Amino acid sequence: MQVISLDSVPLIERQHVRQGVFRSRRILNGTPGTAGNFSFQFSVAPNYYSPRHRHNFDQVRYQLDGDFDFGADGAMKAGMLGYFPEGTYYGPQSSAAENSTLVLQFGGASGSGYISQEQYEAAAAELAKHGTFAKGVYTQPKPDGGKINKDAYEAVWEQVNGRPLVYPRERYSRPIFMDPASFDWIPVADQAGVSWKNLGEFSERRTRVALYKISPGATLRLGDDSIYFVLAGSGAADAKPFGRHATIYLALGDRATACAPANAAAPTELLHIGLPRFDS
Repeated sequence: MQVISLDSVPLIERQHVRQGVFRSRRILNGTPGTAGNFSFQFSVAPNYYSPRHRHNFDQVRYQLDGDFDFGADGAMKAGMLGYFPEGTYYGPQSSAAENSTLVLQFGGASGSGYISQEQYEAAAAELAKHGTFAKGVYTQPKPDGGKINKDAYEAVWEQVNGRPLVYPRERYSRPIFMDPASFDWIPVADQAGVSWKNLGEFSERRTRVALYKISPGATLRLGDDSIYFVLAGSGAADAKPFGRHATIYLALGDRATACAPANAAAPTELLHIGLPRFDS
């Protein structure tokens, strides 16, 4: 189990193949080369644009502050959560003001995996020697004077893997936006002082998203192969203290509990993302 303070991770302006400014704190990474590889980031994008596109991986986004617009799919406002399935088109995506978002990108149910940040950056740099990135599209000139246009991430993926990207079939026709404020808190059985909002479970690999509320002095049993982000309050996970905006990560097989201080003035709230299961 790991407990990671957000302030302990540097905020860096990162290379990307879309348009605009993108700064992020890379909180957690999975294991490259595995079906369940992932990247969990806190991102800040005050002016950003990408065209309508799709991926061969899944995404979960939680809007911490500000708004992010996804065109016909709608806007994500502060406190909203979105699930973006592999193979499903979304966008165009844009922001015109300061905002911050939690972004989890991870291998989806098809087993296509997720390339690492290091692979991404190296491939984008190599492609830039032979073409240009603009507004989320990679353009490469042809010997006959024509040009080839391709989605920027698709071009990067193909550079990394040396073969055409084949997108998974759509399991969902659109991304799914959730407003947790419209859900009720339900007591968790056998865990006194703990309640939850069960927001959803997706695909045959059972990616799960939920919110948990721990009353002062109460204890929550944490699930393995999971990421928990502290939205409010503080506490300790197996005696490791955590504060607001900390991340608690449990690998497959880990066991731990999180407790809220008995003298706390308000409950501790956690966002839970249960990663897809590839172990069976």
